Amino acid sequence: MKDLLDVHMHTIASVHAYSTLREMITAGREKGLKLVGIADHAPSMPGAFHEFYFCNFKVIRPEAYGIDVVMGAELNILDYCGSVDLKEHLLSRLDYAIASLHDPCIRPGTREQNTAALIGAMRHPKVRIIGHPDNPLYPVDFDALAEAASRRHVLLECNNSSYTPGGSRTGSRELAGELLAACRKHHAMVIMGSDAHIDLDVGNHQFAQEILAQNEFPEELVINGDPERFRAWIRD
Repeated sequence: MKDLLDVHMHTIASVHAYSTLREMITAGREKGLKLVGIADHAPSMPGAFHEFYFCNFKVIRPEAYGIDVVMGAELNILDYCGSVDLKEHLLSRLDYAIASLHDPCIRPGTREQNTAALIGAMRHPKVRIIGHPDNPLYPVDFDALAEAASRRHVLLECNNSSYTPGGSRTGSRELAGELLAACRKHHAMVIMGSDAHIDLDVGNHQFAQEILAQNEFPEELVINGDPERFRAWIRD
């Protein structure tokens, strides 16, 4: 499976990550990627930078790095209606946003509440990816989620960090098959994300690739092989 982009990675602006923006972008180029995206945590995550961090991306000049660069954010979903932690005028400055459920920011709800939270987050125009939706801490109706994602032009993530043995989202591998079956049923697109917190992990989709192969998931429903398609996806 072609794998030419990674848009879920964190720099030292996320505090619990350990490489700079330049180090992460350079790692992507050296690993042969054609497009990388920086998606640092939005302000509700403990330790994250102030919202001002997200308002000055114009100073980043991708041509200086020799690789296509997009700048986004990983938003924290704050309630079961899908509210997120950047205001619309700041969201408008982003190339794209990932919306995710994180336990420091929202307590796990019922299956119905968690599903409503993820689907509600899709209403924000810049939200083009739902992060690690197969986290067992937040049970979700995958059928309803995939149907909404297909209809609302949102990618569902296969998060490599979630599938890594000994990772922080134990049980995600077991749920991934259910997520992918729902995506296949509704023709919902998926994206592999490294969720890298250090330059060594940029572009590492080893375990996501394994999950997709085990489930014989159609390559045409995985966007990582086509950076131009991803660019068009986040513009629409």
